[in-house]
This record gives sequence, C-alpha cells and structure tokens, in this order.
Amino acid sequence: MTATQSPPRLIDDGELAGHSVVANNTMNRERVLTGVNSYARELGFDPAEFLDGCGPAPSWLDLCSGEGLALRAAAQRLPQAVITGVDLVGPLRTPALPDGLELVAADLGRWAPVRRYDLITCVHGLHYIGDRLALLERAASWLTDTGRLVAHFDPTTLRRPDGTDASRPVLAALRAAGFDYSARHHRLSLRGGRSIELPFTYLGADPDAGPNYTGQSAVASYYRQAV
Repeated sequence: MTATQSPPRLIDDGELAGHSVVANNTMNRERVLTGVNSYARELGFDPAEFLDGCGPAPSWLDLCSGEGLALRAAAQRLPQAVITGVDLVGPLRTPALPDGLELVAADLGRWAPVRRYDLITCVHGLHYIGDRLALLERAASWLTDTGRLVAHFDPTTLRRPDGTDASRPVLAALRAAGFDYSARHHRLSLRGGRSIELPFTYLGADPDAGPNYTGQSAVASYYRQAV
C-alpha cells in the first residue's frame, strides 16, 4: 500500500465468516492423505506415520479440514487414534465416519477442544482466518507437552493499522514464543504445548486483499502492536 492510499474498510470476524472469499473457499476440500494433492506433500510428512509414533492412542486435530478426506484415510490406518477435523462449512458429503473420527462444523474463532492433541495441522486454512494470531495462541495451548503444530502461514498478509507490512514484528514475536517459520515452504511450526500471548491487538480483516502466494484470494489481517 502506498502513502497515498487509504487502508480498506475492515470487517469483524462475524462478517468475515459469510464473505464469499471465505465461504466459497474450496482449497482444502479434495486434499487426501498421501500422493500428489495431499497433506503429506503440503506438510512435508505423512500425518499418519507421525501419529503412529505417538503411542497407543495418538490424537490429531486438523483445522479448516474441508471434506476431511485425509482424516478418513488416517482413521482407517490408525483405528486407535482420536482424530478431529474442524471446518467453518464442514463436510458436504455425509458417509459414515470411521471409528475415532469426528468432523465438526464450527467457527474456529469460537470453538475449543475438550482435550489436547499430539498433532495439530492447518493446511492453507489460516489464509481465510481473520484473527489468525489469536488462533495460533489458542492452538499452542491445545498441544500435548510433546505435540507438534504445523500450519501454512503467509506473513505478507499481516498489516499494521496504516496498511503497511507487519510481517517482521509478527514473525519476531512468533519466534520469541517458540515457533519456527520456513519461508521456503510457508510453514509455521511449534513443538510442545504452551501458553502464548502475542503483543498484538486485532483490528479487523480485509477479505478483498487479493491473491497471496497460493495464487488464490486470501484475507489480510490488521493488527496494532503493543508499545
């Protein structure tokens, strides 16, 4: 944004949930567990293999899970696992779920689990969340002590109140809180559950910010940094 441009009108997350950029997002609907269009490819590891090394009753929480195809496949491979998928729209198909799998239609700004998880993933879902920093704070507390969180993250869609780029201070705060960020893969990761409070106040979202690195329209999130 140039000095002559004014920041866009920001909307709150209640209005954002009904916006076409979010409500019509299909990025994660058909993604499967392994193969070409898969979680394994996007995350850099097979979630089922990771869970298989997490003890006799592993647990996986997938945020923005779409149809939950990858979760179904993992539940079939690991019938002892507890697997939860949460999506704003939820699955559009309704076949019977494998044992241990729950698919929830809910607003992630209001939803919270009743347990902690060994693995938490969000494959390209944060691009459509308004207050994504608050979700990351909360998700960090949903991990087990040895759990792993991996989420795609685009810092260029984080803005200051005047619309300028806030990626550097946000990434610095995330790293100080224990997160790692791979710019090459656009992946944010965290090992071990913890309480986190990032020094930013959410101001609102711009759903008309245009495409991000994926080539699809994404949401820009505006924050004020604490002094």
